[in-house]
Amino acid sequence: MSGAANTQGEGALARAPEAAGQPLAAAGHERIVIVDFGSQYTQLIARRVREHHVYSEVVPPHRALEAARAPGLKGIVLSGGPGSAWQEGAPDLPREVLDLGVPVLGICYGMQWLCERLGGEVVPGEAGEYGFTRIEVEAPDGLLAGVSPTTVVWMSHGDRVARLPEGFRRTARSESCPEAAVGDDRRRFYGVQFHPEVGHTQEGARMLHNFLLDVCGCRGDWTPGDLAEELIEAVRAQLGDDGEMVLGLSGGVDSSVVGALCERAVGRRCHAIFVDNGLLRAGERELVEETFRGHFDLDLTVVDAAERFLTRLAGITDPEEKRKRIGHEFVEVFREEARRFPKARFLGQGTLYPDVIESVAAHGGPTAVIKSHHNVGGLPDDLEFDLVEPLRLLFKDEVRELGRHLGLPEAMVARQPFPGPGLAVRCVGECTPERIARLREADRIVREEMEVRDEHLDVWQYFAVLTGARSVGVMGDARTYEEACAIRVVQSQDGMTADWVYPSRDCLQAISSRIVNEVPGVNRVVLDVTSKPPGTIEWE
Repeated sequence: MSGAANTQGEGALARAPEAAGQPLAAAGHERIVIVDFGSQYTQLIARRVREHHVYSEVVPPHRALEAARAPGLKGIVLSGGPGSAWQEGAPDLPREVLDLGVPVLGICYGMQWLCERLGGEVVPGEAGEYGFTRIEVEAPDGLLAGVSPTTVVWMSHGDRVARLPEGFRRTARSESCPEAAVGDDRRRFYGVQFHPEVGHTQEGARMLHNFLLDVCGCRGDWTPGDLAEELIEAVRAQLGDDGEMVLGLSGGVDSSVVGALCERAVGRRCHAIFVDNGLLRAGERELVEETFRGHFDLDLTVVDAAERFLTRLAGITDPEEKRKRIGHEFVEVFREEARRFPKARFLGQGTLYPDVIESVAAHGGPTAVIKSHHNVGGLPDDLEFDLVEPLRLLFKDEVRELGRHLGLPEAMVARQPFPGPGLAVRCVGECTPERIARLREADRIVREEMEVRDEHLDVWQYFAVLTGARSVGVMGDARTYEEACAIRVVQSQDGMTADWVYPSRDCLQAISSRIVNEVPGVNRVVLDVTSKPPGTIEWE
């Protein structure tokens, strides 16, 4: 581990066994190996591959050759990354990976590494390309078969390929990057300087379809049922015949699916703990108790810990420190509750892959740390539990699909994501009881007005943020100097990228009017129109 994980020593993350975090390919399944060169989007590639019902596994460069030599290999994808292929010490992998006789697709840095290792030349670009970029397709075959002559892709690179290796040809170009896509059809080696896995690339799904089904010849035999059975078996194997676990239950779809998996794996040896940390949305505690007692045969305990969490956050304004304090306090509560179960050596969490890749370098590559999630980078050194994180390498939409396969109620599966640290990461500045109550009421209004108009149906998240900024206002002919509240509404497929959504004028007008009139301490409402990237979905 590198990045934030090192701040935990070998710590908690090192105790999360790979078998419990990443599904293992069952015998007979075709496989795509994805080499992680450190891109923020590496696991997004895996998700796109699995959308085609093809099993994929993400491995660091030092494990690539070993993983590729296992049975069932159909192709290899080389991810992007922040390195430069021409620099000394750049991320590398054994040259023998290219001698296995399977197709290879290099993405961004992966393309540059492929060209450099095969005798081409990569140089620093005169000007980088970032964001939406128009490319011209020169060879509409192979990887680009069926792609429009002109299409928009998502670029994020500073270097470029200056000379192609022998046997390669250019297949697409952009104004600033002549070699936007290249290929060697004889060896079935392809490279793209852009990111086809990102939703902003308009025809990226077509390109990956071409690679997986046409170039690699995959049949698409990987199903949610396969995934569910292997995750259940992994949890069962991790706990053994008599091991017990406590499950950190938040009530969201992630921990709900973990609860369903663990219930099937070990039954009532899974002890679910729901912690009311004082940072929940309005009605959250009641909803969780009602839902889980009605749909799960789990040992459920509800702990009222609001006062202790808010005490730990008193005076704290730094968002990283907030997340870490919340993570530590959760663990303390779980420790206390686990004392009732002498064999409970395991802690179950609904950690997803976006949590991991924003918090740590998940596969040993040079991935940048964006923020510590309370259940990943925020865990203490002396955790005393082995982590059970069966969803650790899945995205939200994959988890929802898995939940439906496991028979969870649609109302539970379709709930909008809510961060583990709760309202604390939507309350910029100190989380006093008064400000959290203010934010909770504003958030309730946002949800009510979006839902009564059915404007929530096509969005990923919709919530209020207490910005910490104060502004002058006029209310009742008197001057006010109070907080500004931001409205955040975004659309996303996986949480890795997101576009802001413009609710209807009627909806925004109702939200603004109600918040200013019904929430003491707020005199201004603004709409956040920032996409991810460059922003994140949550404010902290």
